[in-house]
Amino acid sequence: QVQLVESGGGLVQAGGSLRLSCAASGTIFSINTMGWFRRAPGKQRELVTTITNSGTTNYADSVKGRFTISRDSAKNTVWLQMNSLKPEDTAVYFCHFHQLGFTYWGQGTQVTVSS
Repeated sequence: QVQLVESGGGLVQAGGSLRLSCAASGTIFSINTMGWFRRAPGKQRELVTTITNSGTTNYADSVKGRFTISRDSAKNTVWLQMNSLKPEDTAVYFCHFHQLGFTYWGQGTQVTVSS
């Protein structure tokens, strides 16, 4: 089992920045992927970004150039730096952890961007 604890999020004006963090604990193997998904009101959950244990990243086109994911594998922690936020970034953001065919989710943190 893996537990995920998220922090960050909140309310920010368009053009502002926020930083999310997620710490994983439990039975963690060296090969894994961490990342963030989000669910906007009335929409399905979608990929935001992921990062492997070796540092390979993947971003949704909608956030490329604005969001940056980073991780400390020794601490099993991942961060999401979100810059130039737009109202359409408003969503609940979920931390994601994947290893050995299993996927775990955080409880979600609300990000609201006002225009």
